[in-house]
Amino acid sequence: MKSYEAEHYLLKARLLWDGVDNRTEFPFSLPAISKFHEVEFHPNVTFLIGENGSGKSTVIEAIAMAWGFNAEGGSKNFNFNTHKAHSDLHKVLRLVKSVKRARDGFFLRAESYFNVATEIERLDSEPANSPPIIDSFGGVSLHKQSHGESFSSLLRTRRY
Repeated sequence: MKSYEAEHYLLKARLLWDGVDNRTEFPFSLPAISKFHEVEFHPNVTFLIGENGSGKSTVIEAIAMAWGFNAEGGSKNFNFNTHKAHSDLHKVLRLVKSVKRARDGFFLRAESYFNVATEIERLDSEPANSPPIIDSFGGVSLHKQSHGESFSSLLRTRRY
């Protein structure tokens, strides 16, 4: 498939092994990454399946970071860091994108969504000349909802 024919944004992710200094160090020693060269994304959905600890989340996080998203989750305009726990895999990934461009995006990371919710509340507590950020998430504190409810609020209210 040629990129100009694609209906989706992200076509492939390639790992540039020439840029890796030590293949025995994390994350390159992880099973999902040690054999990784390229993944092609289906226009509808692509599943990464593997054992716990095999590197699935590390790959997804690196793809998000290579695309310009915050490692802890959120939109491209949401840059904060509570604790650097991400790898440098994103530095040796090259994304192959179609000519279409996404109007919006969001990296949802379940294990750090709490930090996203906390950062929204922190930013909304500061004076601003714009509506509260939480309004873009349904208007109810994400901390006052269950995980499922807050994820659902995100999916219902984000405009794509």
